[in-house]
Amino acid sequence: MPTLSSLRRRSAAISVAAIAGTAAASVCLAVGGASAGAVSGSLYRDPSSAVVRWVAANPGDSRTAVIRDKIASQPQARWFANFNPSTVQSEVSGFVGAANAAQQIPVLAVYEITNRDCGGASAGGAPDLNQYQTWVSNFARGLGNQTVMIILETDSLALQTCLSGDEINARNQAITTATRTIKSANPNAKVYLDGGHSTWNSAGEQANRLRAAGVQYADGFFTNVSNFNSTSGEANFGRAIIAALAGMGIPGKRQVIDTSRNGGASGDWCADDNTDRRIGLYPTTNTGDYNIDAYLWVKPPGEADGCRFTAGSFQPDLAFSLANGAPNPPATTPPTTAPPTTAPPTTTPPTTAPPTTAPPTTPPPTGNGCSASVSVNQWSGGFTASVTVTAGSADMNGWTVTIALPGGAAVTSTWNAQASGTSGTVRFTNVSYNGRVGAGQSTNFGFQGTGTGPGATATCAVN
Repeated sequence: MPTLSSLRRRSAAISVAAIAGTAAASVCLAVGGASAGAVSGSLYRDPSSAVVRWVAANPGDSRTAVIRDKIASQPQARWFANFNPSTVQSEVSGFVGAANAAQQIPVLAVYEITNRDCGGASAGGAPDLNQYQTWVSNFARGLGNQTVMIILETDSLALQTCLSGDEINARNQAITTATRTIKSANPNAKVYLDGGHSTWNSAGEQANRLRAAGVQYADGFFTNVSNFNSTSGEANFGRAIIAALAGMGIPGKRQVIDTSRNGGASGDWCADDNTDRRIGLYPTTNTGDYNIDAYLWVKPPGEADGCRFTAGSFQPDLAFSLANGAPNPPATTPPTTAPPTTAPPTTTPPTTAPPTTAPPTTPPPTGNGCSASVSVNQWSGGFTASVTVTAGSADMNGWTVTIALPGGAAVTSTWNAQASGTSGTVRFTNVSYNGRVGAGQSTNFGFQGTGTGPGATATCAVN
């Protein structure tokens, strides 16, 4: 998971004096009022996080009670930062399934973009952008159909100093495709792109970068991940980005803010060496601010930045320093016991509206072929179609889906497939990263168009 790059370190150091006056007001206060953003519900507390495991293994430690009550009790993001295309679907499915069983909203931080952190302390990611899309497609298949919150690629837009113009364009396209892949796989997924933070790029510059990376297809943007800027400063910065995007014809975007350690403002930038930092607002979707969907703990409190300890390692001294002296959590904090391990109830509804048409019920083929089903979200004058391609009893290395469009309908854009034609009968063929589909497994593609969308059935053929 990310540490602060050299650029971010300079920004944080410069901002210390400027935010000192406002930070104290934002320290760990419980949030009152009704939820005003586009997300509602309780956030999922991962019972297998590093801090929860440490608390369980150290019941007699003098620091345990403080860490347990003020950090381990709280929902935090689960990071997906290893390039593991063969196992990521099952890992995501297990995490999301546990959250669904608890009837809570999971937060997943995707940190897999090629050349992440510009080769800094958190270098890594997918070897190239084609393999990145394969990983994202597999990740998306595990998301289910209930509300999830996706923090997509920290630093990917704010930090681009190591990239050429062509590389920036390729990254922007990759993030756009990743966003649409996730939204196609789970229409209830809330996807947020990298907004940097308030002491880095200007709001106008960050809005331009968000637009270039396809924020129009996302729900909004996140700020302050792994940083320490005050909540009030980040909210003001977010409002400026939202206004700039609206001026570009992209209205209605919202912000989430990482408040995991922004409750103090003095001392060195690195939490590894800083005893003046504190946890900030406790995680909640109950923000009372129309522009802000949630305050989240994206960077897990107590995990190192890499300047003294190994980046991402849990350090109890750091956790204790962040939590000691902070107010207690609100009374509505989720219990510290593990959520139920039974399967999620089949009657649990999604917490956001599903597409305007019912999900297809076409069963997978029983032979060696493939099947395709279509889900359409229709609006006045246009539509978005999400297509699920399912292999039969044998693996397939390529597929073609044929869809008949109603008269007057036309395809305007396609993702995760190549379209032959734009009207009438249109053939969609796999791209390089999603042609291979295991027996009984599925992949997704989508397209947008004008006019009336197609029906729920389509013809699939193995190439």
